[in-house]
Amino acid sequence: MIDIRPVAHSIGRLTAVFGALMAAPGVVDWWAGDPHWQVFAETGLICALLGGLVAIATAGRGGELMLEQAFLLTSGVWLVLPIVGALPFVMGEPHASFVDALFEAMSGMTTTGATAFPQLDDLPLGTHLWRAMLQWTGGLGIIVVAMLFLPVMRIGGMQFFRSEGFDTMGKIMPRAGQIAAEITRIYILLTIACAVTYAALGMSGFDAIFHAMTTASSGGFSSRDASFGAFIGPLEIASCVFMILATIPFVRIVQAVYGDIRPLWRDSQIHAYLMVLAAITGLIVLYRLLFLGETDLGQLLRETTFNVVTTVSGTGYFSADPQRWGELALALLIVGGLIGGCTGSTACSVKIFRYQVLVRSVEAQIVRMQSPHRVAHPRLEGRRLDPDVVTSVTAFFTLFMLTFGVLIVALALTGLHARTALTAAWTAITNVGPAWGPEVTANGSVAEFPASAKWLMIAGMYVGRLELLAVYVLFLPRFWRQ
Repeated sequence: MIDIRPVAHSIGRLTAVFGALMAAPGVVDWWAGDPHWQVFAETGLICALLGGLVAIATAGRGGELMLEQAFLLTSGVWLVLPIVGALPFVMGEPHASFVDALFEAMSGMTTTGATAFPQLDDLPLGTHLWRAMLQWTGGLGIIVVAMLFLPVMRIGGMQFFRSEGFDTMGKIMPRAGQIAAEITRIYILLTIACAVTYAALGMSGFDAIFHAMTTASSGGFSSRDASFGAFIGPLEIASCVFMILATIPFVRIVQAVYGDIRPLWRDSQIHAYLMVLAAITGLIVLYRLLFLGETDLGQLLRETTFNVVTTVSGTGYFSADPQRWGELALALLIVGGLIGGCTGSTACSVKIFRYQVLVRSVEAQIVRMQSPHRVAHPRLEGRRLDPDVVTSVTAFFTLFMLTFGVLIVALALTGLHARTALTAAWTAITNVGPAWGPEVTANGSVAEFPASAKWLMIAGMYVGRLELLAVYVLFLPRFWRQ
């Protein structure tokens, strides 16, 4: 049997840290004269005590993790912390039901950005800050998981990036702390730069900090019901820049900071990502010009670029309703959301790298069909793709699409309109954020969805953010017989 005590120890410590973090929104509410600060004080104390007790009870069980324990830790963190993060939403404003509170917290931790709250403008500042903190910590955590754990766990072809991570003899090594520290430093600097830029372009101090945290994490939560529609103009362009920076490989940013910018310019993932953004933006702009008769080219370019970048990057803000652009534009946005950004970033969905692997594999297979005696191996960035990587990516993509299809059908069976079921499943499994359909409110909320649909979306967000296999492997009996 797997020894779960080291896993429990780590989760206990993280729960205690989450409890301590609740002091920040509590202080904000206290400073604003809002008695809601007491809720954060109470929930923070409860979480810190419970987490601390679990950590103490399993003390001495930390240290290096075996592979199976890494699977448990990754899945456990994104299950326990959203439950912990939901407590302030239940005990205080907006006094949400447990399913709505957990939906909001899971959407935050998985950086999805969908909301279950019907009104955002009137929420206390502390509640808004806690929503942003959930996304910011979730974004940082997923970068660490993608860089350090997924290559070792051989999930979705991520073993291709082992040379940029580390592994030996099935153990997570101490060098993890060094890599995590570098990632954290860059992440913090990116968030600060984003906040300063937003403030310089006219956002209030609180809005700048809030939206910087949800931009750097590719989260998409907003403190406004109108989302980024409240900040149209230069702020949209600035946001596009930071959303793209947050969804390119962080290892490339680290290399650039240390003086070697060549890998950043040469990375094929980044090239493909920018090409996808440009292609979808160009097609929608042309469609709106030629078939919808729109004439304000400046507004059209800015509006389309922003909403394409926020969708493909998985951030999930909105400054316009894409449903007004026609079915083709909506279909292109859905396809873009299924592509996503780059690996090793805060991006979600399938990601550019896996499509590159699939395309290279198909090309090699075509060559072998045309010349049966020719040896043709798929290659990416000058490196031969190991068959294990190709198989892993193929398995991930197949499982992703199957899960997506099952989720669409399940949501439709709850009574949702067909378009709502499709886009709700899409936004959950890809962690993109927006959904479209008659049951979605004007601020993009799923508040009017039946509880069963919300539970299904919570499950979709959870497995989608953890690359599916990290969760599904736990249901195999032989996993527990290790």
